[in-house]
Amino acid sequence: MIVDIQEINNVKSPTYFTKRDGSRMNFASYKIGIIFDEMGLEQQKEVLIQQVLKEINGVVNVTAHEVHRSVINVLNKNGLQNKAIEYIKVYKKNEEYWQEQTNPNRRLERLQVKDPSLVHENANKDSNVFNTQRDLTAGAVGKTLGLKMMPMYIAKAHLRGDIHYHDLDYTPWSPMTNCCLIDFKEMLTNGFKIGNAEVETPHSIQTATAQMAQIIANVASSQYGGCSADRVDELLAPFAQKNFKKHLNDAKDYIEDNEKLHEFAKKKTKKDIYDAMQGLEYEINTLFSSQGQTPFTTLGFGLGTSWIEREIQKAILKIRIKGLGKEKRTAIFPKLVFTLKSNLNLKPEDPNYDIKELAIECATKRMYPDILMYDKIKELTGSFKVPMGCRSFLQGWKDEFGKEVNSGRMNLGVVTVNLPRIALEARKNKKLFWKIFNERMLICKEALVFKAKRVEEAIPANAPILYQYGAFGKRLSETDKVSSLFRKRRATISLGYIGLYEVGTAFYGPDWEHNEEAHNFTVEIVRQLKENCVAWSDEFDYHFSVYSTPSESLTDRFCVLDTKRFGKIKDITDKEYYTNSFHYDVRKHPSPFEKLTFEKDYPKYASGGFIHYCEYPNLKQNPRALEAVWDWAYDKVGYLGTNTPIDHCFKCGFDGEFKPTARGFECPDCGNHDPKTCDCVKRTCGYLGNPLQRPMVHGRHVEIASRKKNLFDGM
Repeated sequence: MIVDIQEINNVKSPTYFTKRDGSRMNFASYKIGIIFDEMGLEQQKEVLIQQVLKEINGVVNVTAHEVHRSVINVLNKNGLQNKAIEYIKVYKKNEEYWQEQTNPNRRLERLQVKDPSLVHENANKDSNVFNTQRDLTAGAVGKTLGLKMMPMYIAKAHLRGDIHYHDLDYTPWSPMTNCCLIDFKEMLTNGFKIGNAEVETPHSIQTATAQMAQIIANVASSQYGGCSADRVDELLAPFAQKNFKKHLNDAKDYIEDNEKLHEFAKKKTKKDIYDAMQGLEYEINTLFSSQGQTPFTTLGFGLGTSWIEREIQKAILKIRIKGLGKEKRTAIFPKLVFTLKSNLNLKPEDPNYDIKELAIECATKRMYPDILMYDKIKELTGSFKVPMGCRSFLQGWKDEFGKEVNSGRMNLGVVTVNLPRIALEARKNKKLFWKIFNERMLICKEALVFKAKRVEEAIPANAPILYQYGAFGKRLSETDKVSSLFRKRRATISLGYIGLYEVGTAFYGPDWEHNEEAHNFTVEIVRQLKENCVAWSDEFDYHFSVYSTPSESLTDRFCVLDTKRFGKIKDITDKEYYTNSFHYDVRKHPSPFEKLTFEKDYPKYASGGFIHYCEYPNLKQNPRALEAVWDWAYDKVGYLGTNTPIDHCFKCGFDGEFKPTARGFECPDCGNHDPKTCDCVKRTCGYLGNPLQRPMVHGRHVEIASRKKNLFDGM
């Protein structure tokens, strides 16, 4: 029989709760309620909570064991022995899961039998090749050891799916950094060393781009995130100028007419520029880092105005339009990011408008370039720069001399919070939502601080290219502390988030996008993430930033875990994926203008990482439609990508959208899915990828692949 709640008045809750690993936090009685909710005891919940509190009445600092024992006692007293047995079994199962996840042998066994969740975790890693297999093997061990290194309550929060500790295969086992803006100018100007080679400053653009490729390969092997080259047209122009001067000197004995001499040197230099940029594109696409993948590389360009800078911009776009190899395939890397700027290239009367037209043509045929809006990026992030990797933005920062610094800075890692889970636990109670939210923020804070402090344990000799030879700007000696490059907010460390759409749905139903109250509520969530990051930045002197996470596999992981816990909930878990960050519901079909209008309010508070995508039909015959969106979006969003069907079957000649199937993507006309005779390119995780042979997991890749369902917006 259930005891009446009036029999147990004046119960005093404990102040603190001590976990099994010894960590202590404030006691939260609602967590006991969640236990009963998940047992299907919602109606008796309040009475059962009061009985548990009565059992531990007067205890200031209650332990996990005491609460566990009290829950079992209360269930048994109320004739709920079956529920007590169920609760004990779940507890034991969780403990077994912890042991399994921290056992390297078990994870290696899963890898050996090619568990899809392990071997297909990254769309740009081919698990058939030896160097990728080696990286997957090291990562399997690194994950289990990393879980044991971090505080147990953080590790268990990750395994439960309350948070996601990103890149666990590399960190914390190794004190590596995440993504960065490489300081190519410093390295190419002052020289650097890779292996046994002392490399001097280049004397031509061809040598400069060859050195860039080597730097990219070495940097990518020394960190685990993407790397970017900012303003590459302006960066390489001085080296192309050396080509021009050389051609002038070589020809002056043969050409007396000064105008013809300059025309000849210009023509030769343009050819050098094209060859150099083509060489860079091919080199990046043929590189393999120690992680067994092509380095995730981004090139930013578009602001240069000299004839050489303009020629570099045009060469980048023309080479991408042309395609790779005899079959003219779409290049996966580098990601191209073109900058639009008022009075430079935005309108037909602007001096670089012709290059904007070339960028539009390129985007309709190859999806890249993505677009940065110069003025909006400065407004959102405090200074202009390209993202580090796919979408991670540095914030404006000046050194001790007041000089603005962007290149040579980096990110120290990401932890993402599972927002839909908080909403599901709160069960339409906003007061409870914010209480759980604040507690999750404390876990995220500790996880991020642990990440940052672990990175500070590196020594310069661990990654000479980063710390000693200029990739991170300042060159450290062997005895210097690497923390000097991270502190005073020089580096960012990021709080990610996922599933605002599902949170809105939990409180307001699935069609809340035009509900002002719902929209304001979700914006407030991101604002609160920002407020936490500001407070943490003041406390620890890193720049904590809000990051709209590129959740390639996390769209699955959180949803799968929450489905096991809460069941299939319509429009939330039953989709088998969560929508990433602030994106519009991927199943709907908004116009680009409607979509961007909805999304534009969020990056103000998530300036540490964001991107918007719009979906289009084939635009090759209608490039002005794309330009109309770009122009409209210029003063509204900072970073905009294009998704348009560009798949091609070399077997039957089909051009357009490949069909997602259980065995991967295939030509809808002839059923061809052989990567040797198909060019299938999809956007995943902010970059393009070739998922042709990637099997579907939990149905998610079918959703991702379908441009009608538009899940790429959620990546």
